[in-house]
Amino acid sequence: MKIEEDAKNLAKLSQNSLAAQEEGSLGEAWAQVKKNLADEAEVHLKFSAKIQSQVEKPLMNFHENFKKDMKKCDHRIADLCKQLASRYASVEKAWKALTEWQRDLEMKTQQLSNKTEEDIKKAWRKSTQTGDDLMCCVDLYNQAQSKWFEEMVTTTLELEQLEVERVEMIRQHLCQYTQLQHEVDMFNQSTVEPVDQLL
Repeated sequence: MKIEEDAKNLAKLSQNSLAAQEEGSLGEAWAQVKKNLADEAEVHLKFSAKIQSQVEKPLMNFHENFKKDMKKCDHRIADLCKQLASRYASVEKAWKALTEWQRDLEMKTQQLSNKTEEDIKKAWRKSTQTGDDLMCCVDLYNQAQSKWFEEMVTTTLELEQLEVERVEMIRQHLCQYTQLQHEVDMFNQSTVEPVDQLL
């Protein structure tokens, strides 16, 4: 991180031997500056560590969890869409079968003189069964459609809640960052005042 680099550079400056031979108030001022630089380097290192542990790491963890939640929602919606498509295909298949059996029944009815009554009864029974199958498929499709709609509403609400949590998380960590930055600024200000007094 750039803050760590700044801290290392400040530490190097605090070890600089320039003006080390100066005496009197100038020597005291220089010694104070070097001490302030060393203290500031330490504060920057602590600031960097806090930023990583209290801001960056929580945000990264939240981001990973957010991606997992989004992936779960996507998979759930995809599964529901597949189920809905499957139910619709079943309805189409049952409708096609009913149409074919009704056509067959009409043909048998028209050819009544050439067919036995038993054939007609069988055709009626098959047609009725096929109609029942169609109604069952329609019911299952309607149930799947209703479930899909409910899940869409639920998932939308969950996504809205996740977005609220994401925004709140970012806001909290921005506040945390601002507080840490304020602490560093206050420390930097406190280190300048003794030097100003010596000069």
